[in-house]
Amino acid sequence: MTPEQIKAALGSGLLSFPVTHFDEEGRFAADSYRAHVEWLAGYKAPVLFAAGGTGEFFSLKPDEIPGIVAAAKEVSGETAIVSGCGYGTETAIDIARSVEKVGADGILLLPHYLIDAPQEGLYAHVKKICQSVGIGVMVYNRDNSVLQADTLARLCDECPNLIGFKDGTGDIGLVRQVTAKMGGRLMYLGGMPTAELFAEAYLGAGFTTYSSAVFNFVPGLANEFYAALRGGDRATCERILNDFFYPFMAIRNRAKGYAVSAVKAGVRLQGFKAGAVRPPLKDLTGAEVEMLDALIGANKRKA
Repeated sequence: MTPEQIKAALGSGLLSFPVTHFDEEGRFAADSYRAHVEWLAGYKAPVLFAAGGTGEFFSLKPDEIPGIVAAAKEVSGETAIVSGCGYGTETAIDIARSVEKVGADGILLLPHYLIDAPQEGLYAHVKKICQSVGIGVMVYNRDNSVLQADTLARLCDECPNLIGFKDGTGDIGLVRQVTAKMGGRLMYLGGMPTAELFAEAYLGAGFTTYSSAVFNFVPGLANEFYAALRGGDRATCERILNDFFYPFMAIRNRAKGYAVSAVKAGVRLQGFKAGAVRPPLKDLTGAEVEMLDALIGANKRKA
């Protein structure tokens, strides 16, 4: 896809980040992963993000990422595949070029490694990565990589293939400043953990869509919530929040890193051999898996 085509796809529906599947030795399990991505592509998600945050990008070796993206592309059909990208500038450029070669439709630029940086440094970092590839680039504003509106505007002037802005800060004042300043120049994606919990606020701030982690294992429910949100059906949104998302949040909040681990447990409960999370994360306990299984069953979204 061209940058403009992936931009349009991003704004056309609900998005998600498939978990990365590992075998018993912790190696990428391509067959199971392909089966899961193919299942997800059968639901209404115009773009899936391979090797993203929920896909444990932070625990992958850079040379594993192209293989994961290629596996997703093999079975995704008309669903576009965007790859995670990140670390320091030169490493991120290598990743971006490697996934472009295997057919990625775009990249999501996750925060650089470890250190805080000034706006001028962030500007140079993002600009070099954008200019290293021809595919569309989305920036992920969170943690130690928070672009201010003026910096983002400079990047948009310099980088035609910068097409998306994903926010994980929860700073509605900042994101509204960005949407007001940049208007239709970018596509805006909500990126808070368990994004449905914040979706109504982000919709009011000018965001059209978000990435749903739970789409990994309850895609029907995730789409039902998204349709209700976009249709202004507040009663349905509140019902699903109370019946599923707030109880899921309670499980997710039992330990650090469970925003990923709980999703991967849900994928295993749906019959996919996704394997364990890699350290430094840890898997849910047996009792917590039972809690999640009961929650999925109570919401009747096992199709």
